Amino acid sequence: MLGFLQGFSYGLFMTCLPWLLAGLFNPRLALPGPAFGRLQVVARYCLVIPFISMLLWLTSLWGGFSPSLLGWLAGIVAIPVALPVERSLRGWLARRRQRRQEAQRVAEAQKRRAQEERRAHEAGVAVLDPANPPEGADELVLAMCRAKQRLVEVRRPDLAILADRLYSRYRHVMDVLGERFQRGELAFERSRSLVTQVCFGAVDTLITMASQARGVVSVDGDYVRERLKHASSRLTEEERAALVRRLDLLAETEQRLNALSARIESALTVLDDTAVSMARIETTRPQASVTTEKALEDLRRFVEGADRYARKE
Repeated sequence: MLGFLQGFSYGLFMTCLPWLLAGLFNPRLALPGPAFGRLQVVARYCLVIPFISMLLWLTSLWGGFSPSLLGWLAGIVAIPVALPVERSLRGWLARRRQRRQEAQRVAEAQKRRAQEERRAHEAGVAVLDPANPPEGADELVLAMCRAKQRLVEVRRPDLAILADRLYSRYRHVMDVLGERFQRGELAFERSRSLVTQVCFGAVDTLITMASQARGVVSVDGDYVRERLKHASSRLTEEERAALVRRLDLLAETEQRLNALSARIESALTVLDDTAVSMARIETTRPQASVTTEKALEDLRRFVEGADRYARKE
């Protein structure tokens, strides 16, 4: 065994110079990774491997000087055998690390989307379930469900909440109209028609937002920024330009989505104004025969003269 180690150390040491020359000519020939340079070649074949061969030789001297031919041949083929194995191992580790980073990016993106959705969720907002529309839903509510489903499919739950807010405003306005007017009245039908048209316009905007978001659904902005940040020195000009263009596409799409979101907010504000204005309208016949102020004044006078009704002995 010690003779095998002696022969192996001799063979390994002898191959350092040829591999050093080959690595200086083309580092890819002598190194396990394409990202290494000539400095790594010098460190590997002038320091690391000679140190390993010297350590093996000193260790094997305990059994005397008896190098074996088999060990010498094994030392000669050690580097060309180890290089593909090391390349495969490094590739497997890199793919494993990339998968972990990808899973982490997806988890962080989902967490960020959930936080944005919670922040965007207003108090009292009814949540639409596209798979199970509300009972008795009309065509407008079904259109809202379809629009929300499209936004969910393009992985934009922060935008899908707009459909819930629109549905809640629509239901609230219709409840107010039902309380202030009788169904079938001209004012009710006119108001409902205008509210429906505003909501249908907002639904069209939601569908447009889903179409805009679908165009960049396959672009991972976090991955692109990670590559530009950590692998910028290894990227060619063409690769860098392509990655920057992807970020530009994301930014342009996000600007369009923000502009469309502003339209939805304007429609929601109009619906809020409509509900408040309709709630101020008094359409019911008063039940009291006098006004509240007159009734209070009469009651006050009665209390002041209540002692007149006391029984006298």
